[in-house]
Amino acid sequence: MSQSIRLICLVITLLLPVQSIVFASDAGIGFYRAASSKAPFSPAVRVGNIIYLSGQIGFTAEGKLPKNLKIQAKAVMDNVAVSAARAGATMDDIFKCTVMIDDISRWAEFNEVYVTSFKPERLPARSAFGAAFEVECMAYLAEEKK
Repeated sequence: MSQSIRLICLVITLLLPVQSIVFASDAGIGFYRAASSKAPFSPAVRVGNIIYLSGQIGFTAEGKLPKNLKIQAKAVMDNVAVSAARAGATMDDIFKCTVMIDDISRWAEFNEVYVTSFKPERLPARSAFGAAFEVECMAYLAEEKK
């Protein structure tokens, strides 16, 4: 099996709905990942009230990477929600997103899907640049949600 196929299988495994486990450090940092994950990273890491989410790509729940940008964008945002949930956060808790898109001329098409993931009054701060299609986010958990 090639390295790229192994990486794809690894990403798919991370996105499957499985019970999360938490590895906590003495410094109060929580590392949230699937119990079965063999990935060399955590999908979510909590430092105090800030949650850092690893970048997500557009694999669907079936493990497919669709060619259609809107379907891929929907899958990306669903995967962001799953990663946030591992650490106890929701899309309402996300305050910053970095969007990497390989063809910036398709920005409006991506935006149509992106804005449906957030309440209009809770749109996160955002930056974007042309690269492989990936979304990176951060979230904040208020004291009462700890």
